[in-house]
Amino acid sequence: MTTDLVSVRYLVDDVEASLAFYTENFGFEVRTDFAPAFADVVRGNLRLLLSGPTSSAGREMPDGTKPGPGGWNRIHLIVTDIDAEVERLRKQGVRFRSDVVKGPGGQQIVLDDPSGNPVELFQPA
Repeated sequence: MTTDLVSVRYLVDDVEASLAFYTENFGFEVRTDFAPAFADVVRGNLRLLLSGPTSSAGREMPDGTKPGPGGWNRIHLIVTDIDAEVERLRKQGVRFRSDVVKGPGGQQIVLDDPSGNPVELFQPA
């Protein structure tokens, strides 16, 4: 089976809050909405699978481990003006994990979605 979409699963605490976060802040479009368990959103070729605590992806593992949001793996969104994006998102109350970091390839900053999943904004050099 082939598809043009690249899918990334994010475990989230609140599917509806995550839908609002990605659609309102980053221009994702809702593909399916089965809140509170699951929804998915798309932006270009990127599909985010937003799996809530009652989804199959949120079920306890055989060893008792409960999957949850967070970590440092993240989606990487290209922006043309990182300073303007940071200012816009701070006004929205978005929480940032870092300051803007400059390197030879460009600038990046990491922020959290409502469940604590990281999102990287990157402005190429």
